[in-house]
Amino acid sequence: MIREFISGSPEETKEFAKTIAKNLKSGDILALYGSLGAGKTTFIQGLVASLGYKGKVFSPTFIFVRPYKISEPETASRDQEKKIRIFYHIDLYRIEKPADLKTIGIEEFLNEGGSISAIEWPEKIGEELPEKTIKIKIESLDETKRRITVSS
Repeated sequence: MIREFISGSPEETKEFAKTIAKNLKSGDILALYGSLGAGKTTFIQGLVASLGYKGKVFSPTFIFVRPYKISEPETASRDQEKKIRIFYHIDLYRIEKPADLKTIGIEEFLNEGGSISAIEWPEKIGEELPEKTIKIKIESLDETKRRITVSS
């Protein structure tokens, strides 16, 4: 399935991310492609908020991984299989060689039950991405307009 959306603002990007979040389940992996400043972290902010996280969401560029503990909204009706307890925001921009991936323990994050992982700069993993990965490409069309393409 391929879905495309044109966003006119960061707020619209977050709202679109919320529509994607409705279909996420435990174990899902998202790969976010886009240049610096394209809106990958903005998209993730919308996802995490929709899943029930109440705090601020920052890019993990210098620490590689930021975990966000998810507390389900009271209106949520997720069954146990879909229950998401943690959201891992992974940024591989500063990874220099594949061996660095083992150092940060990326396999553990990608395989942890009850979690979702969103990876910025997944090009650094290349062939290592699981086949079921949801790919999200964010392209800057102008200063505020973005084309977001989701394929699964």
